[in-house]
Amino acid sequence: MKEIDDIIKAYKRALAQKTKTALATVVHVEGSSYRRPGARMLVTETGELTGAISGGCLEGDALRKALLAIHEDQNKLVTYDTNNENEAGFGVQLGCNGIIHILFEPINPQAQHNPIALLKKATTERRCSVIVTLFSLLRNQHQPGTSCLLNDSEFIVNDRTRDQELPSNLRHDAQTALSAQVSLVKDYRHDLVGFVELVEPKIALVVLGAGNDVIPLTEMAGILGWSTTLVDGRHTHANRQRFPNVNQIIVSRADSALDNVTIDNRTAFVLMTHNYNYDLEVLKQLATVSCAYIGILGPKKKFFRMIDDLADTGFILPQAMRDIIYSPVGLDLGAETAEEIALSVVSEIKAVFSSRNPKFLREKEESIHSRSKKLQA
Repeated sequence: MKEIDDIIKAYKRALAQKTKTALATVVHVEGSSYRRPGARMLVTETGELTGAISGGCLEGDALRKALLAIHEDQNKLVTYDTNNENEAGFGVQLGCNGIIHILFEPINPQAQHNPIALLKKATTERRCSVIVTLFSLLRNQHQPGTSCLLNDSEFIVNDRTRDQELPSNLRHDAQTALSAQVSLVKDYRHDLVGFVELVEPKIALVVLGAGNDVIPLTEMAGILGWSTTLVDGRHTHANRQRFPNVNQIIVSRADSALDNVTIDNRTAFVLMTHNYNYDLEVLKQLATVSCAYIGILGPKKKFFRMIDDLADTGFILPQAMRDIIYSPVGLDLGAETAEEIALSVVSEIKAVFSSRNPKFLREKEESIHSRSKKLQA
């Protein structure tokens, strides 16, 4: 999501400077690759690159291909075979043993539903969207490119498809991906493939507490492009001088701490006020909302005490809520310092939202990246 945000910002700057741009998108991968389908990079005619489609080895040649697409004002699909040693002639030395198909789309600012406009619409509001990118793996075929967007309130299709029957099929497949919350690949004809991509809202991190140990946590969240809200009862601690980069600062008593917080299934809470009663009150309030993750700083005995103290007041934590509580918060990285603890916490949150069970990658038998599911015709 941060990559898309950066691309949108870069496009806005290029637009203001009247600089032409092209969007490079990884649409299909065979075998292993550093980046998976959905990775994007914006290229300007002056050579500025935003985003990434590889570990750095493809970008040089991709710049030339993007400039060609801009010059000819035509979508182009380029295939890089990292198994082929001859490809090393222009610096493809990834060692990933895969074939990477990248679509280059010159951006027409006058087109209402150009690829950047659809990306912006997909990320403006906190809801899931699906973007379908159409391409052909055959040489010299028409490359429709970024063709439609669907969310829970609208369906937008541009005029690149050249097929009157496609829009209804695109809508059906986009709805399938949206309902299943997965990205899909669909063969529409022998010469036309669709990358049906689920675009999720960025993770929203809500941190209760504004101590010094919170600073590196919010900084790391910012690097990841998460939306961060800070809540604390002390204005001397919760302020812009100490936390210049968080999206929202709320100074509040514990009993109203969540009143102005937007919460959805992409929201993570971390309770680290170092004030037991404040954390306890917030935990009780969290039982009335729906979120995806609750982390509580401190030893496990603290959490057990919180359960007992709530029970003494007649409040029993629902099992569904207990299932999303991580206490002690964080992965076991051997963290000691505030920065190391922050790394442990953000790693755990990322793992939870990615539905992963953290372990050393060398112990993983299957591929590192999950594959897009193939949707049968």
